[in-house]
Amino acid sequence: MKLILLGPPGAGKGTQADLICRRYSIVQISTGEMLRAAITAGTSLGKRVRDIMSAGELVDDKTVVQLVHERIAEPDCANGFLFDGFPRTVAQAQAIHDAGIAIDQVLEIRVPEPVLVKRISGRRVHEASGRTYHIAFNPPKTPDVDDLTGEPLVQRDDDKESAVRERLRVYRQETQPVASFYRNLDSPLAGTYSVVDGAGEVLDVQRSIVEALAA
Repeated sequence: MKLILLGPPGAGKGTQADLICRRYSIVQISTGEMLRAAITAGTSLGKRVRDIMSAGELVDDKTVVQLVHERIAEPDCANGFLFDGFPRTVAQAQAIHDAGIAIDQVLEIRVPEPVLVKRISGRRVHEASGRTYHIAFNPPKTPDVDDLTGEPLVQRDDDKESAVRERLRVYRQETQPVASFYRNLDSPLAGTYSVVDGAGEVLDVQRSIVEALAA
């Protein structure tokens, strides 16, 4: 099974990607994971990536697609893979299609923006341990205080409402067009396109995903 998982920040992609990969025994692959693996392996491509990143530049789409080819050829991808956060742009989506990389299914987790803002902006963190809370869904016993240490919780800058709305704006501008690309792509390489409502509980969303993948 070869999947692409799409969805905005706060849609629960990370949680659902982990559940999907464990259920179907496939590998989760992100752009960051591919870049780090290539550099660690010390291949000629990995050295090129290291040089690009050391110079503070973005890795171009052609190089990313080459990384994809190398990564999915690894033995652990024999049962399939799940791309999380990739492709991030229409150019990357077009590039992997042009490279002949076949995808079985593109799955979009869709959540209304007000729900996303509430999910992300309600997060609170105990910085020393990384423990996370949510003021509505998983509140600490005492407001703004860590349950174990009694130390104050903080709201990270990128979880503040203004930052969340900016992240969602960037997603709409750069990544949401990828969804339109796959919805309208008439090609056997693109597989099936499915949309799942991600506004419910984790297990409800998981059931919807399983149903979509079985269809």
